[in-house]
Amino acid sequence: MITLFAAGAGFGLPEISPYVTKTEVQLKMAGLDYRKTQGSRETAPKGQLPWIEDCAQAIGDSTFIRAHIEQKYDVDLDVGLSGKERAQAWAIERMIENQLGWVSTCFRFLEPANFARGPGRWFDRAPEVMRDDLRRGLLEAVAGNVRAVGVGRHLSEEVVWLGSLSLRSLDELLEDKAYLMRDSHPVGVDATAFAVLAGILTPFFDSPLRCEAESYPRLVEYVGRMMARFYPAHPWGLRQAA
Repeated sequence: MITLFAAGAGFGLPEISPYVTKTEVQLKMAGLDYRKTQGSRETAPKGQLPWIEDCAQAIGDSTFIRAHIEQKYDVDLDVGLSGKERAQAWAIERMIENQLGWVSTCFRFLEPANFARGPGRWFDRAPEVMRDDLRRGLLEAVAGNVRAVGVGRHLSEEVVWLGSLSLRSLDELLEDKAYLMRDSHPVGVDATAFAVLAGILTPFFDSPLRCEAESYPRLVEYVGRMMARFYPAHPWGLRQAA
C-alpha cells in the first residue's frame, strides 16, 4: 500500500498543506489505496511535504508523485481531455502553484495575527526556551522564499491585486461548470485548484485575499463541491459569498 506522508488536519482544513491535499485528492481520483501518516520535512526525499513511499520507493514533490502514480498504475487523471485541454490544464496549474499559492502563503505566514494563530502554534510543545527561536527561524525561512519568488517584494495591497487576477481568471475558466475542465468530472488540475482555494477560503484565517475570494460565488461553491466529494466527513462552513 502507498504511504502518504502529510502535515495533518488543521486550520479548519482536512489537511494543512495544500500540496498534500493536492496529492491526496489525486490518489482518491485514481482510486488507489493508501494510508496517511504524519510526515517530516527532515526525512522527506526533497525536504518538503508531501512525499510517498510505494514499495520501498520514496517519491517527493506533488507533481512527481502524480507522474509516478499515473505511470505505475496506468491511471490518467486527465481522462477525456484533448491535447489542447491538457496543455491548458498544465498552464492553469502553473498559475495556481507558482503565483496564487505564494500569494496565499504570504497572508498565512507573513500576517502577524495569522502566523500567531496558525503556523506559530506548531512549536507550542517545544521546550519553552526554544520556541521563540523556532518561530523566528520558520518566519525568516518562509519570508525568504516568498521574497525569492517575487511576491514578498510588493506592498500588501499589491499582493492582493496579484492574487485577485488569478482568482478572477479561475472564476472565468470555471464559468458555470461543476469542475474546471469538465462539467461531468474533476481532473488532475481540480485537485490543485481546490487545495489552494480551500486554503484561502478557510474561515480560520482572516485576510484581504480571503475577502476577495469570497466575492466569487462560483469559486466558493466549487470548493464546497470538491470538499463534499473528496472529504465528505469534514465539516466545512463558509460565509455565503456576496
